[in-house]
Order: sequence, then C-alpha cells, then structure tokens
Amino acid sequence: MSLLEVNNLTISFGNKKVVDSISFTLEKGSRIGLIGESGSGKSMTSLAIMGLLPDTATVSGSILFEGQELIGLSDRDHSRLRGNRIGMVFQEPLTALNPLMRIGKQIAGPLMVHKGASLKEGLEKALQLCTMVGLPDPDRVLRAYPHQLSGGQRQRIGLAIALACDPALLIADEPTTALDVTVQREVLNLINTLVDEEGSSLIFVTHDLPVVSAMTENVAVMQLGKIVENASVASLFHEPAHEYSRRLISAARLAEDAFSGKGGAL
Repeated sequence: MSLLEVNNLTISFGNKKVVDSISFTLEKGSRIGLIGESGSGKSMTSLAIMGLLPDTATVSGSILFEGQELIGLSDRDHSRLRGNRIGMVFQEPLTALNPLMRIGKQIAGPLMVHKGASLKEGLEKALQLCTMVGLPDPDRVLRAYPHQLSGGQRQRIGLAIALACDPALLIADEPTTALDVTVQREVLNLINTLVDEEGSSLIFVTHDLPVVSAMTENVAVMQLGKIVENASVASLFHEPAHEYSRRLISAARLAEDAFSGKGGAL
C-alpha cells in the first residue's frame, strides 16, 4: 500500500477549478516535487492533503493517506493527523507562528496534543529539536517570541514543529522563498538531511527547477490546475515530454546562464 494516493482530485471555488482531476502516488520514504508557476494549484493540493482548505472550497476525488480517506474527513479527525502523521513547513514562517506565544511552547504543542507529553517533557524535546535543526543558543530561542528571530531562524523553528512528532509525510510549501540565498541553501540542506534521518516521505512544492532536482526523485509538473507531466527528475531534465515542461527548463537554464555571466550583461 502506498503512503499517499491522490486520485482525480478536483478543487473548485464557485465555477472556477483551481485543481483539475490530478492524480499521483507517493511511496513510503520517497519524495515528489510539485512544480509550476504561481496559480498552478500546487499549494491548494498541499492544503487539501492537510485539510486546511477554506470552507468555500468544493473538493472531489480521493486522497488516501495510509489507507484512510481524507476527503470528507471531519476537522476533528483531520487534526489528529496534522502535526502528527503529516507535518507541513509553510512558505512564510512568521505567519505560521503564533506571535503571542514563546517558541518553546509552540514546538512543545504538537507533542503535548498528539503524544501526551507534559509541558516539561515537551520543552525538553523542544530543546533537542532546536539543536537538531541547527539553532544556536537553543535556550534563548525557546524563550523568544517569533518577532525576535530572523527569517532563517523562524523557518528552522517551523521545521522543528513539523518534525516534532516524527511524521510519515512532510510537506514543504515553498519553504525558502522568503529567505536570502545563503540561508536558502542551509535550510534546503537541513530538510534533505532530516528527511533522510527520520525516514519521512516528502512533498516539496516549488516553482524552482534546480531546487526540485536537488530535493526530490520524481516531479509532477502543474499548469493551470492540471498535472501535465509526471516523471523522474532525470527524465524531466533530459527528455521533457510536455511543451510547458520544456519552457520551464529553458527558462531555468537562461536564468542560470544570466546569473553565471554567460548570458551577457543584464
């Protein structure tokens, strides 16, 4: 049995389909990238898996996670999976954290809710998690509020929270967009390392082809709510089958040439 099976997933707001009959499968311990331009339906797909779509969304099809159907699941039952069996790192870490709560309690929260840990036990584990995600002076970090930390530190906190309960599936939705290039590289390397160490499966959502090639084994290319190509990273880069995939790769190569100086003056 696959860890995750998405079949004919459709998400609509009124008469507008933002995700249109997409299907993909994720095996235990494997990785897939969802890639495409803004508005292609990548993030909506992730939110559907997490059960975080707004009430105005109409959803049909099937999302099977560990054999359990997620579409139509009550919010109470879905919340038993969120932060427990499924973790998510969001694009903007500041908005994903509670501005009025110290970091220690935010990391300890999932452990207290899902694992029955006491506050003391949760804070002890939070200290370990801060060290695991490479945060210096973790004691200070646990006492801090989100606004007192840098963007890179907040994103590491988001990763610590997502991994606190050893989820079977980690969803990373554009997790480095708000970070500078150096910090981006550090966070991506950290996600790679921790996913390997924890044995989690990974859905990595991005518009960046070079990043997805470094983070995943397989790629689903999305355009206007549809998956137009589903292939291994190697196949996509060497023999893209769809015209949209070819355009994405061409644009990525032009950007790389410009950045390296091969394309002449900008």
